[in-house]
Amino acid sequence: MNIENLLRENIKNLKAYSSARDEYTEVSNEMIFIDANENPFESEVNRYPDPQQTIVKSRLSELKTIPINQILLGNGSDEVLDLILRAFCEPNQDNIITLPPTYGMYSVLANLNAIAIIEVILDTNFEPNVDDILEAQNKNSKILFLCSPNNPTANSFEASKIEELLNGFKGIVVIDEAYIDFSNQESWLSRLDEFPNLVVTQTLSKAYGLAGIRLGICYASEEIIAVLNRIKPPYNINELTQKAALNRLNTIETVNSEVKMILEQREHLLEALNTISFVEKVYTSDANFLLVKVDDANQRYDQLIEKGIVVRNRTTQPLCENCLRFTVGTEVENQKLIKTLNQL
Repeated sequence: MNIENLLRENIKNLKAYSSARDEYTEVSNEMIFIDANENPFESEVNRYPDPQQTIVKSRLSELKTIPINQILLGNGSDEVLDLILRAFCEPNQDNIITLPPTYGMYSVLANLNAIAIIEVILDTNFEPNVDDILEAQNKNSKILFLCSPNNPTANSFEASKIEELLNGFKGIVVIDEAYIDFSNQESWLSRLDEFPNLVVTQTLSKAYGLAGIRLGICYASEEIIAVLNRIKPPYNINELTQKAALNRLNTIETVNSEVKMILEQREHLLEALNTISFVEKVYTSDANFLLVKVDDANQRYDQLIEKGIVVRNRTTQPLCENCLRFTVGTEVENQKLIKTLNQL
C-alpha cells in the first residue's frame, strides 16, 4: 500500500511551520534565548515547550519498544484523531467507516471536517461484520475506525477479524486502544511493522489516571507520523502536561498496581451486579467499565442521579437498548453503587 496515494493533495506539498524551538536540538545552561519573543524572567513556564516532546517520547519508546519516529503526541486522543482525518480525508468528498455502537467522537470529528460517515453496525456479539465492512467501502473510503476494547460494549474484537480488515481495507485502519491496559489481549503495537496502513492510538487518560492533562498517543509507520507532524500545531503539548506525563511514566509500578486493583474491583462489581433483581445481563468486560442491561435504563438512570450517582445511559445506541455503563470506581464507590441499586 502506498500511503502517499491516500493523502489529500494539499497535504502532500504542505511545508510545516518551523517554530523557534525546532531550529536547535541541544540546550546548555550557557545559551541565551532571545529568538522567540518570550518573557525572559524565569517562572518554569516562561519558555515555549519542546514541540516534539522528546523526553516524553523517549520514555514511551522504552516502555513500548517503538522507535521515537513512530510516535506522535496529541492534546488528547481527540486531537490525534482529528489530525488523521485532516491528513487523509478530503472534505465533501471522502468518507470514513465506523462500527456502532462505538466512541462517538469519530463521527463528531468527521462531521466537523465535512467528511461522510458510513456506519456498519456490529453483530449481536459486538464483533465487526467483516464482509459487510469490506463491501461497504468505496474508492473514497479513507479511514476505518476500530475501537478495541470497544466503548461502550467493553469487549475486544477478535484478532483474526481485525487482521482480515487490515488486509482487506484499502485505506487507513485506526485501532483505538484507549482501554488496552485493562485487557488480556495483546496490543496491536506488536504488529505495527506488518501493516503499513495500521495506526494505533492510546491514551494516558484511563489506566495512567491523567485525564486532566489531555495527552493522547499515536503509533504508526515513520511515514505516517512524519505527515502528522507536518500538520500538528507547533506547541500542541504544553510544558505542564509534558512534566506530568513524564512523572507518571516514571512510576509505572504504581500504574500497574492501580490497574490490578481496578481489575479486581471490576470482578467484584460484576458479581454483585448479577445479584440485582432488575439487572438482566452484565456483559463481559475487557475495559475499566461494565455494560449492564437493565429493565428500564431511563428510569434507573434518573433514580441513580437522585441518589447522587452519575452513570452513563447508553440506551439510545444501537444494540444497547436499556443498557447503562458503569465505570469501575474505588471499593467504597462500588459498594455505595451496589447498596443503592439494591435499595431501588
